[in-house]
Amino acid sequence: MIYLDNAATTLKKPPQTAQAVWEAMQSLGNSARGAHEGSLNAARTVYAAREKLAALFHCPRADHVVFACNATEALNIAIHGLIDPGDHVISTDWEHNSVLRPLYRLEAEKGVRLSFVPADRQGRIDCGDFERLLRPDTKAIVCTHASNLTGDLMDIERVGAIARAHGVLLIVDAAQTAGTRPLDMQRIGADVLCFTGHKGLMGPQGTGGLCLREGLPIRPFKVGGTGVQTYSPAQPAQLPARLEAGTLNGHGIAGLAASVDFLEATGLETIREREAMLTRRFYEGVEALPGVTVYGDFTRDRAAIVSLNIGDWDSAAAADALFERYGIAVRAGAHCAPRMHEALGTREQGAIRFSFSWYTEAEEIDAAVRAVGELAEEAGAAL
Repeated sequence: MIYLDNAATTLKKPPQTAQAVWEAMQSLGNSARGAHEGSLNAARTVYAAREKLAALFHCPRADHVVFACNATEALNIAIHGLIDPGDHVISTDWEHNSVLRPLYRLEAEKGVRLSFVPADRQGRIDCGDFERLLRPDTKAIVCTHASNLTGDLMDIERVGAIARAHGVLLIVDAAQTAGTRPLDMQRIGADVLCFTGHKGLMGPQGTGGLCLREGLPIRPFKVGGTGVQTYSPAQPAQLPARLEAGTLNGHGIAGLAASVDFLEATGLETIREREAMLTRRFYEGVEALPGVTVYGDFTRDRAAIVSLNIGDWDSAAAADALFERYGIAVRAGAHCAPRMHEALGTREQGAIRFSFSWYTEAEEIDAAVRAVGELAEEAGAAL
């Protein structure tokens, strides 16, 4: 199988990631739930992972790295913990449902008012629209760093500067960029940076979290056991316990920490350059093929994603053909990005998404280009 669905989850992981998970499953108890060796090993493992992620994302304090199951849970924690009834929030047409659905829920249940920076027919966004949409009651900007459909990158530092200038919170969804390029939440001006472990960070599924700036008044999204302050009827106030009710995925966190070690040793800039080369190689191979429509802006730096359609062929049927005939695994359909498909005019057809990683080989790129070319030729001949 040629696996080109890394924007959904990376299939190939560093060998030390699996080894770390296996070792953790033999040795870790429950973090913060005892003073015996198993519990202490778990607590040390979890804290070491916090320190590594704090360094990776330039989070000001390791105890302000909060673990969650994935970016979706992290975004729910941030959005529900910071947005109040009647607040105004600005988001964008690029967003994944992990941003949109929490916002829509608050709109329906709490009277939160929403504005969206529009994408044009090519999927482009004008960052000046963030400033134009600001209102006196604007509480936050919630936006992705990269579209999971087109791979286009938000000018996140510019968005952060707008947020700071107007005293507005910035919550960043870094699901598609964490681990594939340097991210400094302080330089960006992010109050919250949400990440998932199983994509660019090349860690296990079921891991992720959020990094918080100091002094951020955030309410718990869920409450329950923490191993501390048992007799208090309220969730502990201090971080990270305030936002981490229940048993953590210690085994997955151990694997995530090993993945971060691999990323640091390899170099994020080295990874970014390789993924950019693979993306450019694929794009240049398919963009001029007759009947192929490619979406997104390829004149700028971007995530390692190329989405396209072949004529008017249903994207799911085309993806099935790619796998059944060529063994190429991609993602088709709506990609949990409804507003972006509306903007692109692909609501009915969807799109075929190819996404690459550090472990993708150039030969696999070339095979995918040939496959798209053959399918496009067949689709053209059938007209």
